[in-house]
Amino acid sequence: MTSLLTWTPGQSTTTFTHSSEPLVLPQKSGPKRAFPELCKDVTPSCHLNPLLFNGHLQTMWTAVNKAAPAVHYKRRVFASEESNFKGHFTVDFAVAPPPSSGTAEDEGPEDQGLREDPMGVGHTRLPPRTTYFTDKEFEHLSSEDTKPLLITLHGLSGGSYEVYLRHVIEPLIRASTGEISEQGLSGGDWEALVVNSRGCAGSKITSSILYNARATWDVRQVVKWARKTWPNRTLYGIGYSLGANILTNYLGEEGEDCLLDAAVIVSNPWKLEVSNLALKRTWLGSEVYSKTMGNNMRKLFETHKEEILKNKSLSEEKILQLKYLYEFDRAVQCATWGYPTETAYYRDASSTDSVLSIRIPTFCLHARDDPIASDEAVPYEEIQQTPWVVMCATAGGGHLAWYELSGGRWHAKPILQFLKQMQADVDFSKIDRKVGIAAKGPQGGHQTPFAFDPMRRKAFVPGSEAQH
Repeated sequence: MTSLLTWTPGQSTTTFTHSSEPLVLPQKSGPKRAFPELCKDVTPSCHLNPLLFNGHLQTMWTAVNKAAPAVHYKRRVFASEESNFKGHFTVDFAVAPPPSSGTAEDEGPEDQGLREDPMGVGHTRLPPRTTYFTDKEFEHLSSEDTKPLLITLHGLSGGSYEVYLRHVIEPLIRASTGEISEQGLSGGDWEALVVNSRGCAGSKITSSILYNARATWDVRQVVKWARKTWPNRTLYGIGYSLGANILTNYLGEEGEDCLLDAAVIVSNPWKLEVSNLALKRTWLGSEVYSKTMGNNMRKLFETHKEEILKNKSLSEEKILQLKYLYEFDRAVQCATWGYPTETAYYRDASSTDSVLSIRIPTFCLHARDDPIASDEAVPYEEIQQTPWVVMCATAGGGHLAWYELSGGRWHAKPILQFLKQMQADVDFSKIDRKVGIAAKGPQGGHQTPFAFDPMRRKAFVPGSEAQH
């Protein structure tokens, strides 16, 4: 079912896509509430900067306007527990600003703290406002508190420093009363952390394997660790762009057993093969976006080539000559993960089918003029088949942009309101996760002996029963 909010001049129209038999959320007090209605209620009118009147201008402005509230982090290096995905990755925990850091300005002085990794892995660089936990600090993180926690996955080659995610994290963790809380790390009402993809945000890799669009092992490990460390907290997940694709796949793989309570998906490229073809179809898509992303991944390779080239099937000479993202995926991801072509990788790593296996309330944001996460790649029909997912699509906004005339970022408003509303009102303990998609097809009809497994993937480790 798709609904259209009333359009007024200067407003980007907003549509909602969801099941005609929606999920009903039990409330902490009062009557139950339909999930789509909650999503609509937390979504304000979308008024964007009229000077940035299409998706290209909105997207390109992200390279110019870097204004964002400052978020301070403490970092910890985790050793992977996945035998087939060995190595290390970093997690950055949002913390209260130290007194020496001043206000929320990027140009402020660096935080005073531990700048050497106690785990001994180290870094290629530390992002702004980031220091390490001491071993003693990290060992004492465990708590029985009930503060909600947001677990964030960033976009391709990004990290915890990214502007778009700081627009959500900083106001979320800010103390609503103005008084610093002694519980948790942030000093505010919420806690937040960012799982950095391997090699990103100045982290070092310790194996020849980078990450891919379906590499869910690290986020799974962090969620399990968070649930054990803070057993009484409500856990939320949010993913942006490639991180949105990874998070969607994780949600689908976990299904009813997911340890997260709710999730937000932002600017997901969904059907990666379709989004890739859309990029190649236009000059801007090919020569600006795909080339920029390819260049970013090539730089990531150059930073970590000593480890990556331990995979003898890779050619440094060929990789350094690459221009486009799909060329990088062909040369590096295929050789690393066993795919014959980049399009086979895209089909297998796409998160479209994963939607059908999600069993927690999931709110999606998408701009229909997004030049990177193409609108034609969005699984609107699949979303209409599941009660667990609601899609909010704005007519404008570009890729992870949504610039308002004031300079603010519109996407932060519905995300923050969604998280706060879910936390304040929903009784997660009473949600029945066995509610799924209908056994019949979208048009009803006869019964069939066949079944569709949305999570059956093609890439796996021979001899292993697990396919994710």
